[in-house]
This record gives sequence, C-alpha cells and structure tokens, in this order.
Amino acid sequence: MKTLLPTSTAGSLPKPSWLAEPEKLWSLWKLNGEELIQGKQDALRLSLHDQQHAGIDIVSDGEQTRQHFVTTFIEHLSGVDFEKRKTVKIRDRYEASVPVVVDAVSRQKPVFVKDAKYLRSQTKQPIKWALPGPMTMVDTLYDDHYQSREKLAWEFAKILNQEAKELAAAGVDIIQFDEPAFNVFFDEVNDWGIAALEKAIEGVSCETAVHICYGYGIKANTDWKKTLGSEWRQYEEIFPKLQQSNIDLISLECHNSRVPIDLIELIRGKKVMVGAIDVATDKIETPEEVADTLRKALQFVDADKLYPCTNCGMAPLPSRVAKAKLNALSAGAELVRREL
Repeated sequence: MKTLLPTSTAGSLPKPSWLAEPEKLWSLWKLNGEELIQGKQDALRLSLHDQQHAGIDIVSDGEQTRQHFVTTFIEHLSGVDFEKRKTVKIRDRYEASVPVVVDAVSRQKPVFVKDAKYLRSQTKQPIKWALPGPMTMVDTLYDDHYQSREKLAWEFAKILNQEAKELAAAGVDIIQFDEPAFNVFFDEVNDWGIAALEKAIEGVSCETAVHICYGYGIKANTDWKKTLGSEWRQYEEIFPKLQQSNIDLISLECHNSRVPIDLIELIRGKKVMVGAIDVATDKIETPEEVADTLRKALQFVDADKLYPCTNCGMAPLPSRVAKAKLNALSAGAELVRREL
C-alpha cells in the first residue's frame, strides 16, 4: 500500500555535538580515523531514529556522513587541488575560498556507496540519498583546467552518473541532485544545466529528484532574499524545461517564501516535493501551517504526486528545533491525508 503524501526532508539534519560543531555549515569533524567512521555511523543511526520517531516516510542519512553537501563529494575526485585555493563568488552572492580544478576530473572509487549501503541495512523504509548537481559543483570551484563551466559540468555529470548507478544498485530508492545554482543562472540552466542533469541520471534504475531552493538559512542567503522583491518568480524561468526532462521529482521551497504557488502548474505531471517547513527560522511551524501550505499546493499538483518536504537542509538549526519541525511536517501531512 503506497502512502499518500509521503514526507521527507530536503537533506541535512543537525549533526550531534560530539561529531562536529553544531549549527554550522562548514563544521570540522571532531573525530579522526576509525573513530570518525564509527562516529558517522552512530550519527546516521541517530538521525534515522529522529526521522522515524517523527513519522517521516522517506528517510535519509541526514547528511551525517558529509561535511558539506558539495565539497565532500568533490574531495573524493582527482583533478581538484584542495591545497591551492582561490576566492570566487558563489551563486553570485557571497565570496568563498574554494579548491581549484587543476587537471581532468575523475572518480577513482565510489564516494557515498558504502554509507548508503549502511543506511539501507538499518531500515526497510524507502531511502533517499542526496548528491550535488553538476552546475552547483561547478559553481563551488575555481576552474583552471577546462576554462568552461559547461565542459566541467559535463565531466561532473559523467562522474555523478557512475555514482548514481552504484547508489541505485545499493538499494537507494530516490537519488536527489541538489541544484541551488538553478535559481540563479537561468540562461545556463536552459542552455546546458538541465541537459547536464539528464546526463547524470541517464540509465539510473531508481527514481531521481532535483532540489532547487533559495538556500540554507545563512546570512548571505537571507540577505539575498531581501533583494528579490515581493514575488520570487525564479522557478518560472526553468520549470518549463524541467517539466520536459526525465527527472521524476522536483523539490522546491514554498513555506514562508514569496514563491507564487501557482508556478507549480508549470511542472504538472511531475512529482513535487513541496517545501512546507521554513529552514531559515527557529520558529516551529504548527501542523495547521504545514497543512495550509500543502492544501495550496494541491490546487496545482495531484495528491498522488505531492511529497511534503522541508524547504532546504536543516544542518544550521539547533537539534531540538529540527526535531520539532520534523514532527510538524508529519502532523501537517497527516491532517491533509485525512481530508483526502
């Protein structure tokens, strides 16, 4: 029996304080070697338990095994020099010191497959695993080798495709590609970004999702949001082409954002992960507030294709806040399920 309105998170959950400094995005590991491997597994089980306790239907590792949603994947590839760093503007918003692409990029061995197998061994529920999307990877580096964002994205797409196929074989039910860059570089998204994403999912045997948000609740993002005016119509630029793509699910930000909800109509036919939890505030949503966002979305997406979700990852939030928000997401979805 398939669950109606299956809930999930867009990605990260807070890390326990013994593993990494909490409420920080680029938090360093507090453990090393074998202890770190064991610590990540313990944190994964804890994160899984929190999701299950809250009644989340499609569970993940809460990104406990990753320091950062993009960089950790890139660290495992050859051709990128992490010692040599340059400052770039990420997403046209904030400056960051990033690694440099010095040679052809390639994947010598699986990156997250072992972790995904471990998650699979811990639960019978459907599991979702997140990978960075090709364009967002390109946007998080300084390219000294290809000298072309598009060429580098195609190389990353091939690498992601190898990883995604192995993750699917390891029992992952949904592979999600995080593409916050899709909300910024519209011409590139339509010229080659969606095509690169299609390359990444080619021949992958499980369902695939793309997560496009307005970012974590960090200052650079919240400041940027203040400049976007009373209506955020970024999705309008990219949804028509995504609707034509082979991607199965589209994850977007709805709650407390200024995204006109009727833009979901542009991806009619796709499964939609509707962000009904605001990750940029410590304020806990009520189940009724979550339900209200879902009801609005139901005008533009069929009930059997609506997947209640969070707007983005919750790594920067206090643990108790994230847990309460998971509970609210579950309870709000349950209210709407009963009405249906």
